[in-house]
Amino acid sequence: MTRSPWIAAVVCALLALTAAPASASPKPQPSTKQPSPRATVAVETGSDALSEQLEVANKAYIDAQNQLAASQTRQALVQAEQAELEPRYQRLVEATRTVTVAAYQYGGGLRDAATLLDSPSPGVFADRVSLLELVARRQSAQLQELTSVRATLEANKATIDTEVRRQQDQLAVMAQQKAAVEKALAEALNRESQPILDPATTTSVKTPLVNAQPAPRRPDGSWPPETCGLHDPTTSGCLTPRTEHALEQVKLAGFEHHVSCFRPSGPYEHPKGRACDFAADPKGFGGVATGAAKEYGTELATWLVRNAPALGVMYVIWYRQIWTPAAGWHPYSSGQGDPSSDHTNHVHMSIY
Repeated sequence: MTRSPWIAAVVCALLALTAAPASASPKPQPSTKQPSPRATVAVETGSDALSEQLEVANKAYIDAQNQLAASQTRQALVQAEQAELEPRYQRLVEATRTVTVAAYQYGGGLRDAATLLDSPSPGVFADRVSLLELVARRQSAQLQELTSVRATLEANKATIDTEVRRQQDQLAVMAQQKAAVEKALAEALNRESQPILDPATTTSVKTPLVNAQPAPRRPDGSWPPETCGLHDPTTSGCLTPRTEHALEQVKLAGFEHHVSCFRPSGPYEHPKGRACDFAADPKGFGGVATGAAKEYGTELATWLVRNAPALGVMYVIWYRQIWTPAAGWHPYSSGQGDPSSDHTNHVHMSIY
């Protein structure tokens, strides 16, 4: 048959395909193992209840802290004005007393028509009248200025008293939220293994000295609410403006290892675009960080804590330890025991 060579070629090709090694055909399935050293996401696990408690308490603490700072600034400005006005007030008191004495000495007789008429000459009469008018004007002006300064001093004192009461209120709120954070962490640890707080992994003397540029605030010093509307350069998700600013500042400080921020689900503030995970190892998220990788994580954690007020950092988790503005460093455990959940391979940052 004239078509037999063509058919034979097709049959040979089919036989060759079916004879291919089995290892080349199946498509790899998603692995259920722990992330490899070059993984792009730290698979964190943790208590949603604890995460919510930390967010609520630390937000309230930071709000009170900002209000306290604003009140202290206002008080300092009023006290500075007070310090300037008090010497001026004393000088005005002395000047007014001098004018009052002059008015008494010259005014008593001059108010008597007979005294004026007894002037030895028209010139003396005119001089006495002019002096009386001058003393009266000076006395009136001095008294008006004295009254104005005294009113300002009294108003300033009332303002200072009000600010002191506000500060006491905010300090009480801060103490309450500190207790709430410590209670939440203690309850979480009671259910899990007990890690030990290790100062060697919370503070590094090698941390870059560069300070972060402060994130934008409201005129009263508070943090404005933000939504997850900016593109996250580390994933396909989104970030809030304050989180994007913090991410940029971390990089400017010299921390350039792999970062992953937004996640559509999971604990902490990742789904809200308000959290980032910074790998300790230059290759990415992997096993427990040691040596230079661990020192890198400690340096970054130290830097974040130091610049927390400028960036609006709500908490930092690193190497089985957690820092909050309300309670400082405390032991932390997710109870899972893997490097990502225990944060021994990356530094976690949550932003207000």
